[in-house]
Amino acid sequence: MRRTRGIVLATMALLLSTQGQASSRDQAQRIHNRLAGVPADASTLDTMASMIDGAGGPQAAAELAMEHPAFYNVTLKQFAAPWTNEAQDVFVPLNDYTATVIGAIRDDVDFRRILYADLLYVGNASPAAAADNNAHYRNLENQHADLKEVLQPTSQVSQYGTPAEAVAGVLTSRAAAQAFFYAGTNRAMFRFTLMNHMCRDLEQVKDVNRPSDRIRQDVSRSPGGDSRIFRNNCIGCHSGMDPMAQAFAYYDWQGDQEGDGGRMLYNTSSDPDTGTRVQGKYLINSNNFPWGYITPDDRWDNYWREGTNANLGWDSTGQGYGNGAASLGRELAHSDTFATCQAEKVFEAVCLRKPADSTDTQQVASMTTAFKNNNYRMKSLFADAAVYCMGD
Repeated sequence: MRRTRGIVLATMALLLSTQGQASSRDQAQRIHNRLAGVPADASTLDTMASMIDGAGGPQAAAELAMEHPAFYNVTLKQFAAPWTNEAQDVFVPLNDYTATVIGAIRDDVDFRRILYADLLYVGNASPAAAADNNAHYRNLENQHADLKEVLQPTSQVSQYGTPAEAVAGVLTSRAAAQAFFYAGTNRAMFRFTLMNHMCRDLEQVKDVNRPSDRIRQDVSRSPGGDSRIFRNNCIGCHSGMDPMAQAFAYYDWQGDQEGDGGRMLYNTSSDPDTGTRVQGKYLINSNNFPWGYITPDDRWDNYWREGTNANLGWDSTGQGYGNGAASLGRELAHSDTFATCQAEKVFEAVCLRKPADSTDTQQVASMTTAFKNNNYRMKSLFADAAVYCMGD
């Protein structure tokens, strides 16, 4: 009887051990699938399972999964691609905006810098990246280049000849300029930056109690003959947007919004339409309200530091005003909402769903805190999300 009981106990112990090993391998496979989008090979799976069972834990396994080329060529490319076009299409060709995001994540660059630093990533292949076409990046994609290996950092000043004062991270990449400086009044650049990097559209930050002194001439104060529409609706977005979109006053796009030709323009001298460095597009439809604000330069002010949008968590060390796109990018990137937005986007990209309950919300908050404490390292967010959702 004792011998039989001993055999049974030994068998149960072996079974539990086997189940534990299977569980760690299953977790490893799920983590790898979430991050790379493809199954791990047997050797990688064994190593990841050992990490999960050992001192490194699931976090170390997630870090290993991100070494797979597909994490860069597929996961990160699809993660950043929608930010580069108004349609938010994930299937657009590789471009300088997307490549710069991928390279910055690979190199653990403080992710806030993508909105204001002189950053640009190119491939180590010919032809060189050009300011007036996307051939370089299209060729990298057509050749199925391993982006983890071929991308290398450079600068927009050296690569494109962009004036140093004009550079503002991905905001002044060729792809962003083509999408958001094309025609219009440059408000698109502000709106899509807000959407892509603060996870807020204008309706979500509308505040009708901000001063209207910087709203431009093209905004009617009596749409359809009814001034109440302006006071109760239009002013809510434009009172905050127009003073900040002034940061882009010297920028324009020369060329079509689609296609391969064209380049970003930046006024370094007087524009023939305005007599200042401000682009002529800032005077579009000036007869709608001739007494409206006439943009004199690229000085921006953040009216949202007061009122309901103070809860976006603006950096207390910032001034709330400045000149040009880079200083505005810094204002946005150093807010609490920027950090939270990155955590929310990564959670959705890795877990394949939005946060659904209080537990998910707490996870996003925890990821945000860790992101800040880890020098705004994006791979930490991806690892945290993959570990959290490996049981889904």
